Amino acid sequence: MVLIEQAPSEEPKPNSKTTTLKDSSGDVSDGYETASDTELNETENRSNTINTASSSSNTDLKEENQEQLNQKALAQANDAKVDGNTLFKDGLYEEALSKYELALQVAADIPSSTEIRSICHANRAACFSKLGKHDETIKECTKALELNPTYIKALVRRAEAHEKLEHYDEAITDMTKILELEPSHDQARRTVIRLKPLADEKREKMKEEMIGKLKEMGNSILGRFGMSVDNFKTVKDPNTGSYSVQFQK
Repeated sequence: MVLIEQAPSEEPKPNSKTTTLKDSSGDVSDGYETASDTELNETENRSNTINTASSSSNTDLKEENQEQLNQKALAQANDAKVDGNTLFKDGLYEEALSKYELALQVAADIPSSTEIRSICHANRAACFSKLGKHDETIKECTKALELNPTYIKALVRRAEAHEKLEHYDEAITDMTKILELEPSHDQARRTVIRLKPLADEKREKMKEEMIGKLKEMGNSILGRFGMSVDNFKTVKDPNTGSYSVQFQK
């Protein structure tokens, strides 16, 4: 009788990477255990939270650093303005202008620098006024008022510059604006009363000059036909102030 020997069961090779693990019920399962969907989501959420916190922290740090830089720049701008004020008091107007300009450059890109920039423009206007440069005074006051429309000192300074250039209507406009902001402003009230006759006189003078130029032009044309503007008479309407032209031989 022939005996058939059963093949021995194969033992796992020692180099095999398969790991036998037990699940929570105690049963044996082959291979590496993988995380469940819930565990994966929890891990991903924790990772996202960490990344968000890190990003937020970086943003806060950048904002804090930027704020520190802004404060430092404002301090430098204020120091330059103070130096300019000292030079102005000493009558060194050109040097003061340079200091105010430096302050404006340092504070140019800072959102919270509106006040100091408007002051520096007004101070530059004061320097130009002392130097007799009234057009520049007006420009600097206008820049100051663009930053601060209720800046009374800039309105006064611009009105004074307009008056010196005989821009009476413009000066009255600035002084009237001051009275709207501060009805008790005596200088503005007195200036408006004083300048109104001068403004009226200047307008009449400008009309006469314009009429004179028109007469010259008319004579050069009408002379070809044996006429002159003397054949035409201008009559002013007392009610409306307008003029009409009448022909006379």
